[in-house]
Amino acid sequence: MAWPDFPVGFYPVAVLAILVTGISKSGFGGGAGGIAVPLMSIFIAPPEAAGIMLPILCAMDLFGVHAYRGKASWRHLRALLPGALIGIALGGLAFGALPVDAIRLLLGIIAVTFALNRWFGLSERLAARLARAEGPPGRAAGALWGGLSGFTSTLAHAGGPPFSIWMLPQRLDKTVLVATSIVFFLVVNYAKLVPYAMLGQLNAGNLSASLLFAPLAPLGIWIGVWLHKRMTESTFYAISYALLFATGLKLVYDALA
Repeated sequence: MAWPDFPVGFYPVAVLAILVTGISKSGFGGGAGGIAVPLMSIFIAPPEAAGIMLPILCAMDLFGVHAYRGKASWRHLRALLPGALIGIALGGLAFGALPVDAIRLLLGIIAVTFALNRWFGLSERLAARLARAEGPPGRAAGALWGGLSGFTSTLAHAGGPPFSIWMLPQRLDKTVLVATSIVFFLVVNYAKLVPYAMLGQLNAGNLSASLLFAPLAPLGIWIGVWLHKRMTESTFYAISYALLFATGLKLVYDALA
């Protein structure tokens, strides 16, 4: 396979990004999984960063689906996935139509917004407000939030907050909620292979980098399991989202400079 000509500084940042993603998925519920693409995009183009991460995420998803097999709510998945597929298509169009700096700007805005969302609990507040309604949000809302999740996941592998806004008011059992999340993002990630391949993001160079970094996926998952018993969730997310916020600001600055 051809080897991409990446800056030297990219490699330690990519190692950190992939490890944090694995740790987040296995030890802390996946909330910081959207940090990898913004971090990598400081050194390489966002479509390349997303293309490198996608095969690694697809591999991680298989471990999760095996662990929670048979426990997902397909009724809720049927409401979310049609919109998610549309969101993936729109995200693919954005990757194909926008210049690199415009994507970097959009990615930076997403990163900053998601960090602020974590700190101020915006999605949780919205989910709580929806939960206080007469009934949980219906299929139309599911398609809307599923679409937004698919769009942000396509650009930054960061579809968690929109997914949570619709799912949390459903008041599902914790195990069913986690299992549904895992299946949803497995379908989303594998569906993203289509636009990524069409746009050339799964080229030989990116796949070579994915193969190089692939051993970090199970390592990150193992570290996450280890840290789960030793580090509080608040400490992990305080570090992760501060890094995400700083990264987002850097991307915005680079795009506008």
